[in-house]
Amino acid sequence: MTLVAMPEPSPPEPNIDAPRAPTLDSVARHAGVSRQTVSNVLNNPSVVRAETLQRVRAAIDVLGYRPFAAARNLRTRRSRTIAMRLHPVRDGVKGIVHDRFVHAVVEAARERDHRVLLIPLARRADETAAFADAVARGEADAALLTAVERDDPRQAELVRQRVPFVSFGRHRGATGRGPWVDIDGAAGTYQATQHLLRCGHTRIGFLGWPRGSRVGDDRRAGWASALADAGVPADPRHELEIVDNTDHARTAIEAVLRRDAPPTALVCASDTLALGALQAAGLLAAEIAIVGFDDTPTAAIVGLTSVAQPLPEAARESVRLLIAVIEGHASAHDERVLIAPLLVPRASTLACVDKQARPRN
Repeated sequence: MTLVAMPEPSPPEPNIDAPRAPTLDSVARHAGVSRQTVSNVLNNPSVVRAETLQRVRAAIDVLGYRPFAAARNLRTRRSRTIAMRLHPVRDGVKGIVHDRFVHAVVEAARERDHRVLLIPLARRADETAAFADAVARGEADAALLTAVERDDPRQAELVRQRVPFVSFGRHRGATGRGPWVDIDGAAGTYQATQHLLRCGHTRIGFLGWPRGSRVGDDRRAGWASALADAGVPADPRHELEIVDNTDHARTAIEAVLRRDAPPTALVCASDTLALGALQAAGLLAAEIAIVGFDDTPTAAIVGLTSVAQPLPEAARESVRLLIAVIEGHASAHDERVLIAPLLVPRASTLACVDKQARPRN
């Protein structure tokens, strides 16, 4: 039998008419600028004039240019990544707020061509070591601290380890360090109390967490300030401290509503507590106006007036400030951003019409 050698098939001819991927040079030609200017727009936009920045970014969009991230990161010695703790799964309002904020940070970082490294940690004590390790390995450029308390040791520890960071939450006390972004809880409960005062209430109670919580104490302070400014005395019998639990709140408010001259309105430190108060009012068929805090999906479903935290804005400001810290802007290290929340009136307080308020679904 004769074996016949078959010729190997020739490789396909390259398609010389196929469009080439845009490059730094093609973007520069399209925008009428130098290659270095395009590089500055991508890696150091603060040194580029606003008009040029806009023109180059328009060229990038038109051409569909995508920088090679690995090469850029080697050149700039930056990972363009922010480290952030992913808290353990939690039920209730705290878990919802954290999840919303994480999602908003990821979106805000993506808009600024950055990514978020989520580090799942069960223990708060492990957080600073994990952030320092991520920065040392080049996996992240900086860290975003969350759940900041009054005397929080994490900031001083990150400063000691030379880890750039921004805190979501104000720091106070001797250990407080570094820039922060926060939502003004006192301003939120001040708005809530004013809303109830305009509805004609004068016996306005407060249902909050045990004292010592930075966030809880701020929210209590807003309620107390609004009453004081209106010349309405706060009744200590109507100020309750409860752990953040719906069942505990329901039991406590049931007892309060059975007393003589109970409060006719209630400002709560969270939607969790407010939902417990609503249950108590329903069980006793009591008429009481109730305001929560955090504007969770459950609040919208049951018609609970609540104070909404602008988490997307807080996330954008946190990412902006983090990038400024990473890029070495000296002013960023002392920057403080305090964001006002928004009252969302619903059925739980609108039986008494506040003409200055507008309901939102």
